[in-house]
Amino acid sequence: MSDAPTKDKTKPPSNVPVDYTPPKVWTWTKESGGRFASINRPVSGPTHEKALPVGRHPMQLYSLATPNGVKVTVMLEELLAVGQVGAEYDAWLIKINKGDQFGSGFVDINPNSKIPALVDRSGSKPIRVFESGAILLYLAEKFGVFLPTDGARAECLSWLFWQMGSAPYLGGGFGHFYAYAPFKIEYAIDRYAMEVKRQLDVLERRLGKAEFLAGKDYTIADMAVWPWYGILVKGMIYESGEFLQVQYYKNIQRWADTIEARPAVKRGRMVNATWGEPSQQLPERHNASDFELKTQDKVDEAVE
Repeated sequence: MSDAPTKDKTKPPSNVPVDYTPPKVWTWTKESGGRFASINRPVSGPTHEKALPVGRHPMQLYSLATPNGVKVTVMLEELLAVGQVGAEYDAWLIKINKGDQFGSGFVDINPNSKIPALVDRSGSKPIRVFESGAILLYLAEKFGVFLPTDGARAECLSWLFWQMGSAPYLGGGFGHFYAYAPFKIEYAIDRYAMEVKRQLDVLERRLGKAEFLAGKDYTIADMAVWPWYGILVKGMIYESGEFLQVQYYKNIQRWADTIEARPAVKRGRMVNATWGEPSQQLPERHNASDFELKTQDKVDEAVE
């Protein structure tokens, strides 16, 4: 009988796939796999020529109803709800699964090729704004609402930038490996589930002390965090509610319900949506009446 040690089959493989060893220099030789493999690439810039449409309103938004996109449509609808007519907007659909974000026109306004991207055409010269947090801050400063001017301003900005730094661990980390990766990797899922649970605990503790993230008032911090973490605790993203036991975060649940009930939030969630209930999908928004007349169910009925 050999004296050689036997392999412990209870231990996970050191590499996944088991025969994978990182090369000294990484090169892009094949798609990485997973749901978004066809649009991932290691270079920037446009892949094709395509001008962006321009509507008649001051604000031109190019987006999709992902959590980052919803932040901005909620903000625009909230601005209109408080009488800021200068926030009237056209929302154009960017189909990221089709590569619209790599068209030359889109790259001109966002060299990072990510939604959302905004062009403010209210002045003599168009102003581009990209990155969802930057857009929220730009609009809040332009219109003077949803951003405190007292000591709560620092708290608001702290939570706004907390979201910008934290959400990649939720989306690109946990969401990718739990829901979209071509195979399940225990280490990756455990690593990012732990971090998401820690983030939820951070929010739970804060919302146990304050009605909203910046304090007593609803601000752009809440608009930034809710489309990611509010939807997460309602089990509406990655089908991960049971896995993360989101029902136990009572303070976040209370906060999420409060925000979800706002009429402007209900409208903002619909804009640039192309999935879910047809009555809740408004692929493009050009007038307030579109919420009544041009949702996907109405469009389907007209075709029939």
